[in-house]
Amino acid sequence: MATTMLSSKCSSFSYFSTRRIAVTIKVPKTKLTKISTARLPNRSLVAELDYLNKYISTTTTTRAKEDPYYSKINTNGSTTSGTSTPNSMEVVKLHLIMEVVADRMEMHKNIGAQRDNWNHLLMTSVNMITLSASAMVGLAAVSPGGAPVVALKVSSTILYMAATGLILVMNKIQPSQLAEEQRNAARLFKQLHGELRTRLSLGNPSENDVDEAMEKVFALDGAFPLPLLGSMLEKLPRTVEPAVWWPRQKQRSPGKEQLGGKLKGKNGWDARLEAEMRKIVMILRKKDMAEYLRLGKEVLNLNKVLAVSGPLLCGLAALGSCSLGSASSSWPVMLGVIGGALASVVNTLEHGGQVGMVFEMYRANCGFFKLMEESIELNITEEDPHKKENGELFEIRVALQLGRSLSELRQFAAAVSSSNEEKDFEEFASKLF
Repeated sequence: MATTMLSSKCSSFSYFSTRRIAVTIKVPKTKLTKISTARLPNRSLVAELDYLNKYISTTTTTRAKEDPYYSKINTNGSTTSGTSTPNSMEVVKLHLIMEVVADRMEMHKNIGAQRDNWNHLLMTSVNMITLSASAMVGLAAVSPGGAPVVALKVSSTILYMAATGLILVMNKIQPSQLAEEQRNAARLFKQLHGELRTRLSLGNPSENDVDEAMEKVFALDGAFPLPLLGSMLEKLPRTVEPAVWWPRQKQRSPGKEQLGGKLKGKNGWDARLEAEMRKIVMILRKKDMAEYLRLGKEVLNLNKVLAVSGPLLCGLAALGSCSLGSASSSWPVMLGVIGGALASVVNTLEHGGQVGMVFEMYRANCGFFKLMEESIELNITEEDPHKKENGELFEIRVALQLGRSLSELRQFAAAVSSSNEEKDFEEFASKLF
């Protein structure tokens, strides 16, 4: 009986444990199937884009032939028919000029950085040469006679002669002024690039726009030449004249901005605006331009004095070094040491202070005011109002160029008109420089 009960318990225990173990270790089998992917066509991205381009072009041409009223919107926002527009060649020409202008801008930028490096490297090299030669003269003076004195004497003389030649070259080309010229050229080419982009965004450019853009490019090339030999601008001229980088200004044909709404009639011009522009031109000529011409003359005279003093002092130091030991007096030593030190100081003042760059900056400022003066006079003297620039837009542009708001510009013109002695008017027209 006991044996029977024990066997039944063992069998039940084995049944449940076997069942539990079977449930625990039983894992459903999953059938792995091979995923088939569609084979992509063996065609490159360029071929796909070319196919799409041809498809769109063919569809557009067919739609334009079937429906004469069908038009597509171009990138400038204007509607053009399926065929090419009459102004398409002018657009292509302006884009070509924009590419040339962008290349000129990068070229002047790179050359300006290079010539700025010239200024720093040459100035540092000349100062090191003159100071080394001056130290050699001092050592030779306190050394006993013999070969060391001769070696120091010859070495210092050679260094002084080399420094004199380098200073003459630097004073001739004025690297700081060359760098400023290239910076101005890069800025003006960038400005011209923006003008061409704006003209294209307005749409419908004409052949006159193309000719005007080319004339501006040629004028900038002539005002800021790249080569040093042959066409380099005179760095120490006899007289100071404003820089001119624009072609002879011509009257414009009526534009889109002159044809709408309240701008009809006198094209935004009235007696008040003309009187205001005349006052501004008068102050520009008598105050701003005159002041910068005066400053330019002073800087030019200072640069001429420094350009003569540097090589002269360095040459006298070379003469003192060459005469070292041949005279019993101390003047060769004094001339060799003091002359070299003074030459280094003068070179640092001229090229470290970038006197040539300051002179070129004043010339460019005078040119900026001269350009404004010619632009204002061109619009004032024109009798046909539709050949002028729009009066409201022109007033805004003049105010921004002078660093003033419209209210400040009008108050300034009213103050000039109310003053008794216009020659003694103390305020300048420009608030920028």
